[in-house]
Amino acid sequence: MHEARPHASRASSGVELGIHTAYPGLRGDTEAMSNVDLARIQFAMTSIYHFLFVPVTIGLAFLTAILQTVWHRRGNDEYRRLTRFFGTLLVINIAVGVVTGLVQEFQFGMNWSAYSRLVGDVFGAPLAMEGLAAFFLEATFLGVWIFGWDRLPRRIHLAAIWAVAVGASLSAAFILAANSWMQHPVGYTNNATTGRPQLNDIWAVMTNPVFLWGYTHVLLAALATACVVMLAVSAWQLRRGRHRQVFARSAKLSLVVLAPTMILAMFVGSELGVVEARYQPMKIAAAEAQWETCQPCSFSVFQIGGGNNDQTPTKIIALPHLLSLLATNHWNGQVVGLNEVNAQYQQQYGPGNYVPNVFIQYWSMRLMAYTAVLILLLSLWGLWQMRRGKLETSRRFLWLATWAVFLPIIMNTAGWMLTESGRQPWLVQGIMKTADGVSPSVGTSAIVVSLIVFFLLYLVLAIVDVVLMMRYARRELPPAPTEEAAEPPIPAAIQ
Repeated sequence: MHEARPHASRASSGVELGIHTAYPGLRGDTEAMSNVDLARIQFAMTSIYHFLFVPVTIGLAFLTAILQTVWHRRGNDEYRRLTRFFGTLLVINIAVGVVTGLVQEFQFGMNWSAYSRLVGDVFGAPLAMEGLAAFFLEATFLGVWIFGWDRLPRRIHLAAIWAVAVGASLSAAFILAANSWMQHPVGYTNNATTGRPQLNDIWAVMTNPVFLWGYTHVLLAALATACVVMLAVSAWQLRRGRHRQVFARSAKLSLVVLAPTMILAMFVGSELGVVEARYQPMKIAAAEAQWETCQPCSFSVFQIGGGNNDQTPTKIIALPHLLSLLATNHWNGQVVGLNEVNAQYQQQYGPGNYVPNVFIQYWSMRLMAYTAVLILLLSLWGLWQMRRGKLETSRRFLWLATWAVFLPIIMNTAGWMLTESGRQPWLVQGIMKTADGVSPSVGTSAIVVSLIVFFLLYLVLAIVDVVLMMRYARRELPPAPTEEAAEPPIPAAIQ
């Protein structure tokens, strides 16, 4: 088994192509965008949009399963009504999410055939497992759960929703295993005949430290996202005085789960940063706009400058030792700067500029971290209101909780940008550059047309999803069996 070995061309022109096409801003404004730029924009657009649904699906599946479990154990019909209510939102989210996810895999053959050809023997294995095992598990039991109400035994029906939750989590596991291999390639050997990486240890891929920490982080972020969604919907209903007793239960459940989940997510995210500093030091240095090696290193809460064309940022607020602690787990740990890592890569892979977009890295990291802190503070405020017995009547908290639904969207998108932009110009770290992975036979016009089509399609899907989610999130709960109208009395004349 080999670690990452460079397959990309070491020629100066090839390296420069990989850098300049990755960042249009580094070239003249009059130069037309390349196929690499267009393909990256298309993949980024579809990926970001799809990733809006993934955390909600994973997290809401678990919360729906918890609601149904409580109903099964306690027999309280309020939890049954909440299960069906939030289960409807889950089904809508899955339906739209599946459509957007299918486009992702098509793009590997459309715009990135050179990448698929080179690393398909490795990358294809976890994707195949996701499609043949996890997705079918999730889809099959989702159908059983939807059509099994009042038809299946309660235990079987409960097991179906837990299978949906497990299937959604497994789908994320296999996809993230493939993505983590791109960040830190392991478990492969180079085929002497084809010259391509070939999988020889699937266990190494599934125990990749980048995957283990990254997957845990994604699961926690997904659960936190669903908690915020459930809290926002419950808060909206409580503000309008609808079914206070019922929606107070879902609001309390979301808060009880949200607070510890956010604490764990922040801890795991910090440990993931330490792992990435070991295998992708350029990514971490860029996330801090740290151009020179430092020991110990301060963390800048906010700074001016520090982008690719400015190596002397002005740190407005600098917290001593915090960067060393976050990147190394040591109070006086050393963080290697961008210039030094770039020099190392030039010696290892050839001449060129291996520094990613520092502006994107720096602010993505802070958007992710700061919104996570806001979500944690909101959850603690909510728990305090619960303890005071004022959760259902605190209009200020309920108003903020309703609009907080946008916070996890910002957090998750920023985290995705931090992860994916940070490994540029590499498509697969140390093996293939982004500029070398694009399809050579696909013309610019084809990419432009497909980009426009996907944009319009996703815009329509976004409108449909928002309308459906808001419509069903704002509807009244169906009446409980005890509230259903009794059958009209039989007229005396007929008696």
